[in-house]
Amino acid sequence: MALSRTSLSFGLMSVLGIALPRVAEVGASAPEQALPSLQVSRLVSDGMVLQRGVRVPIWGSAPPGSTVTVSFDGQDHAATATATGAWTVLLPSMPPGGPHAMRVHAGNEHIDVRDILVGDVWVASGQSNMEFTVAESRNAEQEIAAANDSRIRQFKVPQSYSDQPSSELAGGSWTVADREHIPSFSAVAYFFARELRKSVDVPIGIINTSWGGSRIETWMSRSALRLSEPQWQGIWDRELTYQRDALDSLRARIGVLPTTDAGLVDGRALWADPALDDSAWSSIEVPKLWEQAGYPGMDGIAWYRTTFTLTADQAAKGLRLGLGTIDDSDISWVNGIEVGRTDRAYNRARVYEVQPSALRVGRNVIAVRVEDFTGGGGIYGDPSLLFVESGASRRSLGEPWKFRVGAAAVNPDGQRINKMPTVVYNKMVHPLLPYPIKGVIWYQGESNADHLEDAEAYRALFADMIRSWRDAWKVGEFPFLWVQLPNYNHAVTAPSATSNWATMRESQNATLRLSNTGQAVVIDLGEADNIHPKNKRDVGVRLAAVARAVAYGQHVTHSGPVFRRSAVRGNQVTIEFDHADGLTTVAPGTPVEGFAIAGADRHFVWARAQLVGGKVVTWSDSVSRPVAVRYAWEDNPQHVNLVNAAGLPAAPFRTDTW
Repeated sequence: MALSRTSLSFGLMSVLGIALPRVAEVGASAPEQALPSLQVSRLVSDGMVLQRGVRVPIWGSAPPGSTVTVSFDGQDHAATATATGAWTVLLPSMPPGGPHAMRVHAGNEHIDVRDILVGDVWVASGQSNMEFTVAESRNAEQEIAAANDSRIRQFKVPQSYSDQPSSELAGGSWTVADREHIPSFSAVAYFFARELRKSVDVPIGIINTSWGGSRIETWMSRSALRLSEPQWQGIWDRELTYQRDALDSLRARIGVLPTTDAGLVDGRALWADPALDDSAWSSIEVPKLWEQAGYPGMDGIAWYRTTFTLTADQAAKGLRLGLGTIDDSDISWVNGIEVGRTDRAYNRARVYEVQPSALRVGRNVIAVRVEDFTGGGGIYGDPSLLFVESGASRRSLGEPWKFRVGAAAVNPDGQRINKMPTVVYNKMVHPLLPYPIKGVIWYQGESNADHLEDAEAYRALFADMIRSWRDAWKVGEFPFLWVQLPNYNHAVTAPSATSNWATMRESQNATLRLSNTGQAVVIDLGEADNIHPKNKRDVGVRLAAVARAVAYGQHVTHSGPVFRRSAVRGNQVTIEFDHADGLTTVAPGTPVEGFAIAGADRHFVWARAQLVGGKVVTWSDSVSRPVAVRYAWEDNPQHVNLVNAAGLPAAPFRTDTW
């Protein structure tokens, strides 16, 4: 039976557990069974940060024709609900400060909103490196222990999507940057806000709307992508077909989809029992996402079991258990004794300490209950992260495990849906548009750098997205700042003709032609073997410097050297830079590295280079008539070392258009 858009959306909301909009507190005189009819946007909730210096709308729904009054800061502001129930009240422009309180009331219903601050609101968006949390970043324990600024707050928009523009968020709440809540903050956004607060003494609100693995197209509206109705309908119909096929495939494999986990009943982990006969369970390759191992489109709960043996000496000493990266949450047992659990950390490697009291001489049983909320699912990643370590002895657990589905639902693959055009914009950006903001910080591009053509196309897409967001928000040409992609992947021994990531950086750099934009270059902060580098503090600090210059007009050094022009003289090319005060190398006095040079044959070779009078002169004895120069033109240019006096790295560039 074909699914309509309406039935699909309702079904997905049910299985994903998406909550209804925030509703009113009903007065005592109302019947217990009466449903509240006064509602406000989820953004209008305890702890929110309002944008200073502009009129701020408060909006929601109420019975058509009813009068809604918003009491704030000693003043009442009223509006009448339209025929559809929508209402909006405009608060006057306010200076920074707080805390304030607000009451929204209509008839005998009211909603109280407490602990409101007025300051600057920044939207933090993009893919996994923006979503990457403080808990996952470098020096996480120290950073969490030091977090105590109640004037930094985050609203995390849940991963969600819609085939049509939506007026309401799927969920979310405001949280304070304290030890309890900071682990789940976007690391880049938190360090950005923390650094910014040193020179901009106002509250900072972060609206974190990000989704790992997402392409830029999903963050753009249909109009920004210039998609006609037939084009869009074709895209959506193909997605519905994929979902139906995935459901049929899963049913063929496991039969009726279980909705209740029979492995965990009233807190008892029945399927973790070491005496359980699991001979009838399926086998599954580990590490590997279950969606890639025969269970496409499945979200829900599945159990994994495997065994290992110990000598008496090993069992008496205890051990470390490595279970790899798990998407999304896990509870893990050894011989029926819980040894660890991690909640919603799809890219965090699990390592649990197992005490001798949980171990046995001979056969030991590991059971892992995995809960996946969207896309992927299961134990995956680097096989070396799956191990049992006893003393100096480590043995691998990377082999087929026993596998059984506990509860399942077929939802659109999160790693597909967040690459579909416009659907994430509809649910994770469009509902934010009434909320005034100071600006946007953006960290995305990895998913558009898989192919050279995509990296080139990003130049136009990125500019179009920025323009469309500014048009839609209707608060002027707000600052739009981004992180240029860092160094990543294996290093090369000779200059390559093409580089996807270098081309993506060039596309990002080209977008600086738009007004009120800025870029943080982090070519020195990446990790060759980790697409999620852990040093997010320095990323946030550099992004804050860009904000201070672009958004706040402060005179600070916010950029490293940027290519201005070049001139060929004989076999040498002289290069001039902007933002090059104190041009030097990371270790002053060492040779300049990272340059490649080519003649008319377009064959690049590594070049020698030296600093002369605040410029770089580069050459190669094998290129008598140079035509083009490139700097840091690789996915992972490991040996680049050109910086200015502030220690900020030179931006990658090329003089050719080949």
